[in-house]
Amino acid sequence: QVQLVESGGGLVQAGGSLRLSCAASGSIYSINVMGWYRQAPGKQRELVAGITSGGRTNYADSVKGRFTISRDNAKNTVYLQMNSLKPEDTGVYYCNANLLNWGMSRPGNNWGQGTQVTVSS
Repeated sequence: QVQLVESGGGLVQAGGSLRLSCAASGSIYSINVMGWYRQAPGKQRELVAGITSGGRTNYADSVKGRFTISRDNAKNTVYLQMNSLKPEDTGVYYCNANLLNWGMSRPGNNWGQGTQVTVSS
């Protein structure tokens, strides 16, 4: 069984910064892609940023130049540094990891419980 535990959300004023962390634990053999998604009230969950095990990254257009995703493979942890935050960045941020469990032949997607980010104007 795998757990993804997020931390770092909170309330911040527009223009401020937050850093999210997500640590994966359990019977993990390998982790392929890790990423962050967010869901605003009344909207669908959307990809914010992703990073491969080799460090290749991709970002939603709305966060390019403001957010930076990184990971520590030794700690099975992914981070999201969010700068110049805007009210439209408000939402619940979810960690996602595509990983292979010990004893399994195919990787699967795993989700964290979500952490609230609120940006006030």
